[in-house]
Amino acid sequence: MTNERTAMPLASRWFAYGALALCMALTGVYVALAKPLVAALPVFLLAWMRFGIAGVAMGHWLRPAPGEAPLSRNTLGLLFAESLFGNFLFSICMLWGVSMTSAVSAGVIMASIPAVVALMGWTLLKEHITLRVWAAIACAALGIGLLSLSKSEQAAQQISALQADSTFSREWIGNLLVFGSVLCESIYAVVGKKLTGVLSAKRISALINLCGFALMTPLGLYVAWDFHFAGVPAGAWLMLVFYAMAASVWTVWLWMTGLKSVPAARAGVFTVMLPISAAVTGVLALGETLSLLQGLAFAVALCGIVLATLPDRR
Repeated sequence: MTNERTAMPLASRWFAYGALALCMALTGVYVALAKPLVAALPVFLLAWMRFGIAGVAMGHWLRPAPGEAPLSRNTLGLLFAESLFGNFLFSICMLWGVSMTSAVSAGVIMASIPAVVALMGWTLLKEHITLRVWAAIACAALGIGLLSLSKSEQAAQQISALQADSTFSREWIGNLLVFGSVLCESIYAVVGKKLTGVLSAKRISALINLCGFALMTPLGLYVAWDFHFAGVPAGAWLMLVFYAMAASVWTVWLWMTGLKSVPAARAGVFTVMLPISAAVTGVLALGETLSLLQGLAFAVALCGIVLATLPDRR
């Protein structure tokens, strides 16, 4: 059997790896920065404007590449699923989730992506899961449990019992929504690998953004009707442009470009950049703190990533 590492030219391999790493790093940054954005703009309006800004930026990518086959019914179905889970539902779960929990918490929960991708492969693609991957899934679950314990202790120390219960419940809902975005991101990774075999990275990016804009338009228009746009600070608009370009243009193109040359299992290694960059952004840019127990949760989750993504020895 040909070894993937030797079959791929060295320059192409490192370009693909760089694209995947940069994609996940940017994703972690915009996941963390989404927290102040949802404080300035309603979730549905924010997501709708994100797709609209990105659509203007890459409208010319909708044209098929020379020699590209017409869109089949199967490809259209994959594009819709990619947009529904990777754009529409991911945006809702992620934006609402980070509005109820911290960027550090969101980063730790998103550390379970490689293990969830493995489960998706087992369920949808009938891939075999080794004992090491099951151990990775256990590490991810333990990391999330330690995170929840740390948040409940902080709440109990800082506020009254009644307020602690309310805050703890809100953060649990936020954590569950962030984990919902993990499920969406995992489906996005599995479906994306199939799409890269029939369409260019640029056209995939533009088409799934167009689907996301169509799905979000009714909700976005409903919220925009009574929204006071003049009350949004100028800094939030600049952050919105960065968020739209990062979430809908740069990261999608980078991920699809990397997936075209790298197997999905190996590409999962680079999702480690997402929780790391989200946590670093939360601490450095948003003034959040990393407690000892949260650090332990983060370390356990990262151990799960290592277990899930190390290549098997033959």
